[in-house]
Formats: sequence, structure tokens, C-alpha cells
Amino acid sequence: MHPKRLVGIAGFELVRLFLTKRGLLSVGAFLICWLLILRYPIAESGTLLSSTEFAGFFDSVFGAIGLSKLLTWAESELAVYWLIALYSFPSFCLFLSSDQTVGDKQRGTLRFLTLRATRSEILFGRFLGQVLITATLISVTLAATLAVLSFREPTLFVAAFSRSVLLFAYLLISVMPFIALMSFFNTFASTARSAIVFAVLFFTGGGILVGLLTWQLPALELLNLVFPGYQLDQMAGQNADTLLSIGLPLGQTFVLLLLAQRVFARSSI
Repeated sequence: MHPKRLVGIAGFELVRLFLTKRGLLSVGAFLICWLLILRYPIAESGTLLSSTEFAGFFDSVFGAIGLSKLLTWAESELAVYWLIALYSFPSFCLFLSSDQTVGDKQRGTLRFLTLRATRSEILFGRFLGQVLITATLISVTLAATLAVLSFREPTLFVAAFSRSVLLFAYLLISVMPFIALMSFFNTFASTARSAIVFAVLFFTGGGILVGLLTWQLPALELLNLVFPGYQLDQMAGQNADTLLSIGLPLGQTFVLLLLAQRVFARSSI
């Protein structure tokens, strides 16, 4: 693979989202949703969590669901951001990255692209572009959360900034297998909508199947590791070790991209 062509294809993904009318509409909808999230659950978290009236209630609720460690954060806005972002960004990425190569295949432009780049460069370039887009959106939302936090308590900025860097890394690594999963589905789906349908069937049908198999043979619980996001519940409560929170999603990403590359190399365009 040629690095220059790879970067060029990744850059084109950024252009498609931030410099086209359709892409800007998606970005606008995303920003409106996050403005509401910033205004209410995040901006109000500092007041609520510091209130003695609600402290006992939150302590009992968060402790019951394994999130008691988040109550120890002085940066309450980041604690709420972490919970919302950890579960919303993977779902958002499934929709955002649903059209990586399938649209070009449908329009017949994929053959033209293969005259200028290899199939592997197209596949990995599109994946890298989606990762860069997600990194940009995570950075924007984190910066906005930091601004809200600094407005409430400026002395927390330095500590919050250090924690934000860690949260950014964990969030970005967590969403990578979701993007890779859509790269894989794009190799044989006919439309972006069918790629999303495949993803829904994978998570729901696959989850039910593994649940039934585990019920018969508990050792098969290891099959849950094939599902991106398996570790999110433990990560939410800061209870996941490095292998689970970083090693697992990186391993899933590698396997999914390898499968996608093999299928894409042999598929008809």
C-alpha cells in the first residue's frame, strides 16, 4: 500500500462529511444533539452531584449498577460525558460509517477508483478516514465539555484536561471495531441501509444465538468476545483492565479488517 494514496483516500472521507451539503446536515444534527446533552445532563451534573439532597440517591443508584467510582471524580461533567459518549458514539459510528465503499459500488465509481488505488488502499483508507472523523467529533464534544466544566470551576481545568486525554484515547479505541465491522459489511452489502441491517442482525440475532449456546454450554460465553462493545459495561464503571479496554477492541478491529480485506479482494465490483 502506498501511504500517499492511503492518506488521500482518508482525506476524501473528511471532505465528504465536512464539505458537502449532505455531510454538513449530518454534522449539524450531531451538534444539535450534543448541545442539548451539554445544556442539560452535563451542565447540570455539577449542581446535582454536589447537592446533599441527591448525594445519597446517586450513591445508591450508581453503586447498584457498578458506577460508584465515577462519583469520586471532582470533574462531574466529565463523568456524565464519559457515560453518554461511551454508549452513544459506537451507535453513531455504525450509521456514520455505513457507506464506506458500498455507495461507490452502487454508483459504479468503485471501478474507476481501483484504476488509481488498490482495493486494500481503498478499504483501509476509508476506514482511516472514518476513524479521523470520529476523532474530530470526540475532540469537539470533549472540548465543549471542558469549557462547561471550566466555566463552573476554573481550578479543575488542568486535572480535567489530563483526564480528557485519557478519555479521548479510550473512546476512540472503543469505536474502532464498530467502524471496522461496517467496513466488513460494506464488502458484500448492496446499500448503506442493508449494511446497517446486517449490523442490527449481527448484534441482536448473534447475541440471542450466543445466549442460547451459553445456556447449554457456559464455556461458550467466550463467543461474546466477537461482538464489538462487549467491554463497554465494565469500562463505564472504570472496572476494565488494560487488556479488556484496549487489547480487545484493537484485536477485534484487526480481525474484522483482515476479514474485510480478504472478502473485498475477491468480491465483484
